[in-house]
Amino acid sequence: MLFDTHAHYYSSAFNEDRDQVLSSLPGEGVGLVLCPGNDLWSSRRCIEMAEQYPYIYAAAGIHPEDALNLPEDWLAQIEEMAAHPKVKAIGEIGLDYYWKEVPHDVQKEVFRAQLALAEKLDLPVIVHDREAHADCLAIVKEFPKVRGVFHCYSGSAEDAKTLVKLGWHLSFTGTITFKNARKAPEVIAAVPIERIMVETDAPYMAPTPFRGKQCDSRYVFRMAQTIAEIKGLTREEVETITTENGKRLFGIED
Repeated sequence: MLFDTHAHYYSSAFNEDRDQVLSSLPGEGVGLVLCPGNDLWSSRRCIEMAEQYPYIYAAAGIHPEDALNLPEDWLAQIEEMAAHPKVKAIGEIGLDYYWKEVPHDVQKEVFRAQLALAEKLDLPVIVHDREAHADCLAIVKEFPKVRGVFHCYSGSAEDAKTLVKLGWHLSFTGTITFKNARKAPEVIAAVPIERIMVETDAPYMAPTPFRGKQCDSRYVFRMAQTIAEIKGLTREEVETITTENGKRLFGIED
């Protein structure tokens, strides 16, 4: 059984076939999916899907790209959503310095507020880190009681080792299957399999040989296959271990 730990099924890309895709997942070997929100609307939409499908879980949070012009009670709304029994994390939160629209200081303020909320609620977090590796690492170090996952990990092997020592997990998308992937295989080889998870980040970044197609959880097996090749394990071993890692981090029981 596979656990796709990060997929955005509220995306309009799935408006034509959302139920078809989601209903097919158990038959394709995908037993669990975690859908993180990017803003207040998408967080609520993730919860709605989690209520509809027993194998889908949700996370609620504000993505750094959505950190401007938030309502005064935005954090209270996230806390309210986090009380839902199928909300298993605060996320997707973090820093993104690729897009310039949201000032760095605003991103940091919203990131810190949500890390503090996660600490208060004793929930893990799902961190988005794009071209902000040093600041992301520095800020999570400010919250030593908070644990979680750096999704679609793109940092160095050295930073990965530091995060693992701090108790964090790393998850990997279809980019690790690309021919030009260099850094990710080094990271995967350097960190213990017990801290690795797989994800699609659907509908984005479909793995090889499905590049150019809309990505969904049915492709997550390719990430497990690639990690198995790097680690010298069978795909079945990687599927079992990464699924157990995700269930343990997000507090999902059998």
